[in-house]
Amino acid sequence: MTILPLTLDALSFQAGGKKLLSNLSHRFEAGPKTIILGPNGAGKSLLLRLCHGLLKPTSGTVSWHGSDAARHQAMVFQRPVMLRRSALANVEYALSLRGLDRHARRARAEEVLHRTGLAHLAHAPARQMSFGEQQKLALARAWALAPQVLFLDEPTASLDPSASHAIEELIAAIHQGGTRIIMTTHDLAQAHRLADEVLFIHRGELLECGDAKTFFKRPRSPLAQAFLEGQLLWWNDTSTNET
Repeated sequence: MTILPLTLDALSFQAGGKKLLSNLSHRFEAGPKTIILGPNGAGKSLLLRLCHGLLKPTSGTVSWHGSDAARHQAMVFQRPVMLRRSALANVEYALSLRGLDRHARRARAEEVLHRTGLAHLAHAPARQMSFGEQQKLALARAWALAPQVLFLDEPTASLDPSASHAIEELIAAIHQGGTRIIMTTHDLAQAHRLADEVLFIHRGELLECGDAKTFFKRPRSPLAQAFLEGQLLWWNDTSTNET
């Protein structure tokens, strides 16, 4: 049973007396790759954490279609946490939490390490791998769970072009396998390459959402246009929801 759509209804989050997300509503249907854009501090990563269930909203709701959504979604962070064990054991541990037996865990872990190009590092200590290799391993660990939805928070931040390309290829393969991708990035060129749908957030408000090609050619929001032109948006103290 599918856990989609994921519906956000008047979602708000406040911390330290400051509203970080304000009255955000959106419906994530099955299918497209969604890229969430916005300047630093816009609330992109916070939104992913709320969707994934790591944080509870101050007000509003995050609701899934399925009743067992937690088991059918995964998240990869900008700086993934590696366990003090081998690459293979990192993947096997994630699978053990899902109740797979030892034989099934080993077979599935070996499969995803092969598909992510990490088979030769299966027995290497995960924490001694390069940052790019660790990010691949984080994707392998998530992929092994066969999630219906995968949240990715700046998965290529601090990576060189070659490593970023490898991660993008993995994201495309995971998507082609039927997993819904919802991802943040600061890289506009990457957003052009990967996005089917774009959400643009500024100061915790969703200002625009829709088809990626339309957004990049003719954004409706003046702030989105300024962002695409490379302007700094910190000067704008207020924003108007124009979606």
